[in-house]
Amino acid sequence: MLKREPRERGAKVTFALPLCPTTGSVSVVGDFNDWDPTVHPLKKRSNGTRSVSVDLPAGATYRFKYLAEDGSWFCDPAADGEEWNDYATTNSVLQV
Repeated sequence: MLKREPRERGAKVTFALPLCPTTGSVSVVGDFNDWDPTVHPLKKRSNGTRSVSVDLPAGATYRFKYLAEDGSWFCDPAADGEEWNDYATTNSVLQV
């Protein structure tokens, strides 16, 4: 699930997983953080969801995925779309 809050020069985007497919840690990784899983880990919330908010500049298209502690990757069904990557899998696409 993605939530966008407009800002003067971009948007605050909240990446949220209502039901997480893993019990370990999960991060959102993408071209906005050099695909580094240590930059935006999702935090567990009291309602059982996990989320993190990221400020992103406007006027760009971003590619991202979620990376679980066990090494599994998964896309966000609420993203603006999906596209193939160089590894013959898909990335989620977000337009800000």
